[in-house]
Amino acid sequence: MHVSSVFRLSMLLAACAAVSACSTLNNASGHVVNWVSPYKVEVVQGNFVSKEQKDALQVGMPRAQVKDILGSPLVTSVFHAERWDYVFTISRQGQQPQQRKLTVFFKGDELAKVESDELISEQEFVTSLSTGRSLSKVPVLEVTTDKLPAAVPAGTAPNTGNNATSSAEPPRVYPPLESAVR
Repeated sequence: MHVSSVFRLSMLLAACAAVSACSTLNNASGHVVNWVSPYKVEVVQGNFVSKEQKDALQVGMPRAQVKDILGSPLVTSVFHAERWDYVFTISRQGQQPQQRKLTVFFKGDELAKVESDELISEQEFVTSLSTGRSLSKVPVLEVTTDKLPAAVPAGTAPNTGNNATSSAEPPRVYPPLESAVR
């Protein structure tokens, strides 16, 4: 055999080995892909509205009180000023996406009607967020009127919402944000 025929034969064998290695690599990579998957970001959009919040709504409530209970609506429209939409979606890796919707309708400044999907309680929502770790009891996130004096430090009055400063408290003085000389 000549050197050129040996070279051709070795090139042919190398090409055959490369092609067969590609199919073996594809089969192996298919198994690896089943084990390793890319990280999918948890996407939470909108306002979570619980069953308890919906139950607190009453026909005839003013808009401001509805906003205090539900928060700012996700969707408002100039063309539908009498309607607020609250939409909540959550998409998590390894779980089915969830979507819930609540719509409130107003007549003038008063709540006229509420339409919603089946809503879950706050406790059920917290449980659904669990990633397999055990959760302790969810703490109560409100202060009752009998516990309010103990929660407010001595010497300070509870915030009544009227933004009036106490005469006993000296006014706060803050430095200017920008210098006067430029």
